[in-house]
Amino acid sequence: MRKLGGTIFAGAAFALMAAFGGVAAPTAASPPQAAQSRTAFRFDGPMIQGGTVLGTAPALTSRVTLDGRNVRVASDGRFLIAFDRDAAASAELVATRVDGSVLRQTLRIQPRAWRIERLNTLPRFAQPSAEFQRRRPAELAQINAARAKSHDVAGWRQDFMWPVTGRISGLFGSQRIYKGEPGSYHSGVDVARPTGTPIIAPADGVVVLAAQLPFTLEGKLLMLDHGMSLNSAFLHLSRIDVKVGDVVRRGQRIGAIGTTGRSTGPHLHWGMKWGNARIDPLLIAGSMPVTAD
Repeated sequence: MRKLGGTIFAGAAFALMAAFGGVAAPTAASPPQAAQSRTAFRFDGPMIQGGTVLGTAPALTSRVTLDGRNVRVASDGRFLIAFDRDAAASAELVATRVDGSVLRQTLRIQPRAWRIERLNTLPRFAQPSAEFQRRRPAELAQINAARAKSHDVAGWRQDFMWPVTGRISGLFGSQRIYKGEPGSYHSGVDVARPTGTPIIAPADGVVVLAAQLPFTLEGKLLMLDHGMSLNSAFLHLSRIDVKVGDVVRRGQRIGAIGTTGRSTGPHLHWGMKWGNARIDPLLIAGSMPVTAD
């Protein structure tokens, strides 16, 4: 396993994903990135669909954008960027310096091959219930409001832990095709464990949502802001042990696995986003530790 600043990039993770048939390892090595200097970006690792990377801005930078979107930069010049599951092959990172000069760098993003399951006899959608249609808009509004919150917390710099160890039962990015029509891809990693199994915070964060009343899809939903627009969501919980506004520390117990919401059995669904980009927790936490049970 190789640590990349505050993010873990595990070569073993690709072997695990390949064993599940979900993701193929990149076919080419990462292109070399700019060396550290007063006039260049520096990066701590490769760039890949569904992944994150920590960077350092050139000296005297006043603003950084990624494809035109503002990127927050810490006082020491460090920043985090991430790439959606369906990110394009390249992106443009731009630094504007205090003297008005501009540095542009094209980032090359490695593609991944996703597990695709074709179900040619089933329709894409079941008819949603009236209860679902009534409740869902307010639930989505709460989720979006939680993701819009920003706190001065440094979890984004840390090495992330698995919230729970166990059998990975669902991979990020996997997708079903119904009669030629694609369904939504799986937006997180599932870990199967019994109801009541404790989960911990994978990194420092602030609680931005703690839905004690189960949501229609997510069930009891807990969300943490790790800073710099990076957040985690923990779905289907049986219990939530923290409340909105709490500051939690890496390794702190925050809840327990359940099967609330739309779930076929007890498991943790761990999803992560950076802004609007959905990212793969497996690339952040590394390969699953071996457990005795």
